[in-house]
Amino acid sequence: MRAVLTWRDKAEQCIYDLAFKPDGTQLILAAGNRLLVYDTSDGTLLQPLKGHKDTVYCVAYAKDGKRFASGSADKSIIIWTSKLEGILKYTHNDSIQCVAYNPITHQLASCSSSDFGLWSPEQKSVSKHKSSSKITCCSWTNDGQYLALGMSNGVISIRNKNGEEKVKIERPGGSLSPIWSICWNPSREEHNDILAVADWGQKLSFYQLSGKQIGKDRPLNFDPCCISYFTKGEYILVGGSDKQVSLFTKDGVRLGTVGEQNSWVWTCRVKPDSNYVVVGCQDGTISFYQLIFSTVHGLYKDRYAYRDSMTDVIVQHLITEQKVRIKCRELVKKIAIYKNRLAIQLPEKILIYELYSDDSADMHYRVKEKIAKKFECNLLVVCADHIILCQEKRLQCLSFSGVKEREWQMESLIRYIKVIGGPAGREGLLVGLKNGQILKIFVDNLFAIVLLKQATAVRCLDMSASRNKLAVVDENDTCLVYDIHTKELLFQEPNANSVAWNTQCEDMLCFSGGGYLNIKASTFPVHQQKLQGFVVGYNGSKIFCLHVFSMSAVEVPQSAPMYQYLDRKMFREAYQIACLGVTDTDWRELAMEALEGLEFETAKKAFTRVQDLRYLELISSIEERKKRGESNNDLFLADVFSYQGKFHEAAKLYKRSGHENLALDMYTDLCMFEYAKDFLGSGDPKETKMLITKQADWARNINEPKAAVEMYISAGEYTKAIEISGSHGWVDMLIDIARKLDKAEREPLLMCAQYFKKLDSPGYAAETYLKVGDLKSLVQLYVDTKRWDEAFALGEKHPEFKDDIYVPYAQWLAENDRFEEAQKAFHKAGRQGEAVRVLEQLTHNAVVESRFNDAAYYYWMLSMQCLDMAQADPAQKDVMLEKFHHFQHLAELYHGYQTIHRYTEEPFSFDLPETLFNISKFLLHSLTKATPLGISKVNTLFTLAKQSKALGAYKLARHAYDKLRGLQIPARIQKSIELGTLTIRSKPFHDSEELVPLCYRCSTNNPLLNNLGNVCINCRQPFIFSASSYEVLHLVEFYLEEGITDEEAVALIDLEAPRHKRESKWQEVASSGSQTLRLDETVNSLGDDDPFTAKLSFEQGGSEFVPVVVNRSVLRSMSRRDVLIKRWPPPLQWQYFRSLLPDASITMCPSCFQMFHSEDYELLVLQHACCPYCRRRIDDTGS
Repeated sequence: MRAVLTWRDKAEQCIYDLAFKPDGTQLILAAGNRLLVYDTSDGTLLQPLKGHKDTVYCVAYAKDGKRFASGSADKSIIIWTSKLEGILKYTHNDSIQCVAYNPITHQLASCSSSDFGLWSPEQKSVSKHKSSSKITCCSWTNDGQYLALGMSNGVISIRNKNGEEKVKIERPGGSLSPIWSICWNPSREEHNDILAVADWGQKLSFYQLSGKQIGKDRPLNFDPCCISYFTKGEYILVGGSDKQVSLFTKDGVRLGTVGEQNSWVWTCRVKPDSNYVVVGCQDGTISFYQLIFSTVHGLYKDRYAYRDSMTDVIVQHLITEQKVRIKCRELVKKIAIYKNRLAIQLPEKILIYELYSDDSADMHYRVKEKIAKKFECNLLVVCADHIILCQEKRLQCLSFSGVKEREWQMESLIRYIKVIGGPAGREGLLVGLKNGQILKIFVDNLFAIVLLKQATAVRCLDMSASRNKLAVVDENDTCLVYDIHTKELLFQEPNANSVAWNTQCEDMLCFSGGGYLNIKASTFPVHQQKLQGFVVGYNGSKIFCLHVFSMSAVEVPQSAPMYQYLDRKMFREAYQIACLGVTDTDWRELAMEALEGLEFETAKKAFTRVQDLRYLELISSIEERKKRGESNNDLFLADVFSYQGKFHEAAKLYKRSGHENLALDMYTDLCMFEYAKDFLGSGDPKETKMLITKQADWARNINEPKAAVEMYISAGEYTKAIEISGSHGWVDMLIDIARKLDKAEREPLLMCAQYFKKLDSPGYAAETYLKVGDLKSLVQLYVDTKRWDEAFALGEKHPEFKDDIYVPYAQWLAENDRFEEAQKAFHKAGRQGEAVRVLEQLTHNAVVESRFNDAAYYYWMLSMQCLDMAQADPAQKDVMLEKFHHFQHLAELYHGYQTIHRYTEEPFSFDLPETLFNISKFLLHSLTKATPLGISKVNTLFTLAKQSKALGAYKLARHAYDKLRGLQIPARIQKSIELGTLTIRSKPFHDSEELVPLCYRCSTNNPLLNNLGNVCINCRQPFIFSASSYEVLHLVEFYLEEGITDEEAVALIDLEAPRHKRESKWQEVASSGSQTLRLDETVNSLGDDDPFTAKLSFEQGGSEFVPVVVNRSVLRSMSRRDVLIKRWPPPLQWQYFRSLLPDASITMCPSCFQMFHSEDYELLVLQHACCPYCRRRIDDTGS
């Protein structure tokens, strides 16, 4: 530290106090009874201020710079504005000793010999407080909350803003050590308020706000008159009876003298926020000094050590940014650092520190040695085991114990010295002299080696990593680079103030100067960028730069030198530069350039850095191909260009290397079809087709289906075109394709048809199937779309598809509850099994739902189908015929029971009692064994009982009621049956003869209750019933003699042979008074007349039934209208019936062969428009 006098002036009177305007532009001095106002920049006296009548002892400026105050021996205080006008005056009872403005509230404290007052601009009055002793000095804390008062009796009183005493500090010397000056530390970084106290016991002390002393008293050896802090609180100025101003650290360590004077120093202050100090003396001298703090520092690679606060050393790791502070508590004069050593020179000794460990990031230092001697030197260097002191021309080598081992005397002043490494105890030093000589000295060698001599003085030196090159900065700011071995000047660059070689790259150095950083690689032009300060180190991409007092590591991308190497295709060198630190973009550029230059090794390393797997794969594949013996560089380069997106250049190279197909593949993969077409020109049509197909694929992928379809069609790829059109539902496009296609193109046409079906265009599908000639699929289409008429028409033309049509048709009908039609369709399709199953299900449903008419009809149909099956399959004949008879029987039962059910279940009945009587009797005789499902025996007997009673068949009624007693009766008819059972007892015990049925074969009257069932008890001839009224019909069944066929029999009956005229059986007999008609009953009259009646005879009382068998002559004698024939289809025989009462007309249904009285049949047909039994329509053909 040194003080430079800026200006000096002399007033006539003693300068007791002074104050700076807060902005530092003006200086107010208390000189005699006047205030002197100076311009701080050049020491010009701006204006003297008169207002006091006696000596001015004190002056203070408000922190806001708006006003200042002065206090005088005339007991008055004057407040002045910044425009140097007095605005207010107030007085105390004694002379004013000191004044101080509150830094926050701008409240003014004014102290006199007996009291102190507090005044603020808002208050009109001054609040005054008595003091027990003379107040000599005062100072406010930074926050303006407390005021410290120093008194002549050695007491420091700390008061709050209202003047109340909070802390009292009593100095040991008492009134023998009056407090002469106090000041609070203005630093904002301190955690506590610290008060510096100077007393005339010649001590400097420090106290906390609480009154606790910090550390011990520091002896001054003079009487202090003034104490003041630097703006940031890092240093203290003390002046007094020793006629000089001393600089102390904030902890009280003396650093040096600011300026020696000729008389006592009464006041000294620091200009705000600067290193300027003003001193006021007893003899009126005003001196203005600038303090210059020189930089004391040392650097080795990435460790930088520098002085801080004059007494501390901070070691900074430039890479990790870690810092460590070493407190020396004395003025640090020199610092040297090397590897794990640190040397610090203090006024009376040198301390040598070492690192705790060898870790490169370790920042913990410990004292290794102390050399307790005072040394004078210009430069200090530390090695592993020695320290080197430089004093002008002389170099001394000392061991750590302080013993001088060697000494070197130079020809000229030493300007620069640097340790350049080496084994411990044998390090090399690089020394630059003022006469331009550059030497290398080894610590263990007395003889210096001259490396070279240049004409100009050396300012800075550095040696390259391999020690082959030397960079020198001379006093003319020129950077010169020499080859150490040849002493040849390689190049020189202007505007340099310092230079450093890159420790990781032999050919790179940087130098600073003129506000620029210059980087030079090899012999390439210099790359510049703005940078203030001095370059002191260059490691990889980091440049260590010292600017004023701070050292920073600047990250400098090495892009410029890298590109310089790239321009010359020096890829390996460029890679080395890039390794020092370049951006990702630079790495990529290096990789690309190396790849294009086919320098695959460098390219691979560079792509690995940027983690580009695509290019690494490319390089790997090229290397593999090279191993396999490929050597066509054009082809490799074409691959590189295609990867880089330079497709046209790639295509040219592919063509040049004879691989046009690769160019085509590239263009098509990139969907650059127009370029591909241009590349092809009018080439192979096959290639063109392939190209169009690929283009269509691409159009499809990018969701341009219409374009894709058109391209596929033009390329002849119909299947793909159909696929897209179908999936998008474009029927128009599909039919266009289908019509364009030749019928030989089966597969695409069938695909079209499939899509037409899917898209609900059966017409187009049919057209397509016809074109292909696929009738089976056409039939399937008609079936799937339920277009039955077209299907039937096609079935007519092609009977082989009948099964394919009728079976689905029948299933469809069944699904739509059209079971009867379904059954017919199954039947038509020859699926008898399905037909029977449908009918059985229908019948079962009808019975369950009590639709007995339907059940009868379905059973009749079932029987007919069984007959068909017996006819079709001789193997099943017997089984089917048995089923036929069973179903015929069930049909008759259900047909009859429908009436009984209607009578018992419905409230009103439209059937005649005789009909109900006949049906119930028929059912009773038929239900001798098991009762079919749905037929109620109770309902049948109940109906029989009621109708028998009503018609006079009392015996039968009794029997019915008796039978009912053994059955479970429903509640609804329970009372009715009980009542009937009682009332029938009142009736006779026989049946009405009118109701007794007659056998038309043997003329026997049969009882109403017949144990044999529905056959004659005498001749066993089965009764034939009307299918409507269930009366016994006057018919007798006859059989043909063996050898007579049905055709012959019909022909014989149709002959109608002439008969003898039958004589009238009635003879008129006249007698007196009366006339009578007598029936002439000769025994053989019928027999003689009709050969058939002769055949009716049988053995009386025989238990076996003997059928009527007729021969040809009998057949010939029969009349056609008397004979009814049931023409059953084979394998059944026809049945022949002869009417014994030809005048009573009987009609037989030609379909079901059921017999009816003609009048009943006609009425029923009129009602239902069909046969009531088999439901044959009346417009159907049949006799």
